[in-house]
Amino acid sequence: MVRSVRVARARPVIVWFRDDLRLSDHPALHEAASRGAPVVGLFIRDEASSALRPRAARPLGGATRWWLAQSLRALRKSLEAIGGTLVLRTGPAASVIATLARDIHVGAVFWNDIAQAPHQAIAADVESALASDGIDSQIFPGDLLVEPRAIRNKDNRGLRVFTPFWRRVQALGDPPKPLPAPKKLTPVSGVASEPVDDWDLEPTRPDWAGGLRDTWTPGEAAAQTRLKAFLDENISGYSDDRDRPGRDGTSRLSPHLRFGEISPRQVWYAARFAAAEQPRLAGDIDKFLSELGWREFCRHLLFDVPDMADRNLQAQFDAFPWKRDARAFKAWQRGLTGYPIVDAGMRELWHSGVMHNRVRMVVASFLVKHLLIDWRAGEQWFWDTLVDADAGSNPANWQWVAGSGADAAPYFRVFNPILQGEKFDPEGAYVRRWVPELAQLPNDLLHQPWTATPIELASAGVELGKTYPQPIVDHKQGRERALAAYAKIRRKD
Repeated sequence: MVRSVRVARARPVIVWFRDDLRLSDHPALHEAASRGAPVVGLFIRDEASSALRPRAARPLGGATRWWLAQSLRALRKSLEAIGGTLVLRTGPAASVIATLARDIHVGAVFWNDIAQAPHQAIAADVESALASDGIDSQIFPGDLLVEPRAIRNKDNRGLRVFTPFWRRVQALGDPPKPLPAPKKLTPVSGVASEPVDDWDLEPTRPDWAGGLRDTWTPGEAAAQTRLKAFLDENISGYSDDRDRPGRDGTSRLSPHLRFGEISPRQVWYAARFAAAEQPRLAGDIDKFLSELGWREFCRHLLFDVPDMADRNLQAQFDAFPWKRDARAFKAWQRGLTGYPIVDAGMRELWHSGVMHNRVRMVVASFLVKHLLIDWRAGEQWFWDTLVDADAGSNPANWQWVAGSGADAAPYFRVFNPILQGEKFDPEGAYVRRWVPELAQLPNDLLHQPWTATPIELASAGVELGKTYPQPIVDHKQGRERALAAYAKIRRKD
């Protein structure tokens, strides 16, 4: 006699995607797939939950909105390739997830943690809403190499100086190994999804994203390709080339990391493997990993100081005599300051949604020190125009330059934009690309065209004040004014 056995189908699992738009090394997705249950991938456009809180998650800027649209399309394609699906919904996360969980009778909801106060508060609301319905939820680490609570001082506070912080991270040893992407998922049919085109994430009138489309390919596959190409072709000489904006010497992984299309653990292990394969590259790879460490450091700072984009980490800067100068600020935004390296950086940013890291320091220093414009104005402009605008790195880096932040450059260190250009773009490749009206000037005049003779300017087709602006501030006077302003708050302190 054969007994028939009825096997109950496992109840579906929702995987809530946030800043982790990938399939590989995705702990929440890995756990859901390993259970063999049907999986619903869910991404929520939640602009309501944060608005109800004193410390809200920042709305995305224009460039990151564009990137998100492309990344969601790439994620959907990747999920569909293994039998899964991506559902898009709008609304408060707790309400959206609880409603969907009831509608499709889920067994659990999984997601990866984001160690930032606003995101954790929203996640706590989701947990509570699910618990009230008797639905299980699980949160997994997946955004950092080390959780912030693992790196504390004797007073149980996060470290404010990078070098000891990075030593502590390294002393903990390798992070957990990256998890493989699921090979196959069982979908849940009939779940309605909003079209990403209806979210108006991409600019139309005017469409200013042409340069972004020419420069970037968002998505997990592109992130993996970029990492491999960098470690295969560009890591040699990274320690020096990373400071040369005219060379292809950086990884350009930052927007992929920002949206979690690749995880820090994947970058860590790929770099360590490359170092083991080619020991001569160890120094360059250590430097590259320290840049990953700086991202980690900024995220840990943000964990302790959620309002870092608004508040000086060093309180003495609350009395700093910032100036309101709309004309100078606009010239800086448009790349018309009269300082070629500054203008090249700002034009690169507007066109491509990114700026070379060395040049970011130069243009930031110029704004806050030569022009005495509040670092928060520059930080907000970067937030809107960078495809890699990160809630930790963006304000931390601006405060580092301003002198008001953690492990900050001293305020009296004023970058000389002329010397910075001559040192890091000596052949002028970067300036000539982004400031083509100066392209015919010789190298010794390129970074200070106002010193050229009338004959030299005419032969290069440059007419200062018409084809290219005169400097909006004299370097020496700007530096002296900055030091005088710094001396004021030092006296008050």
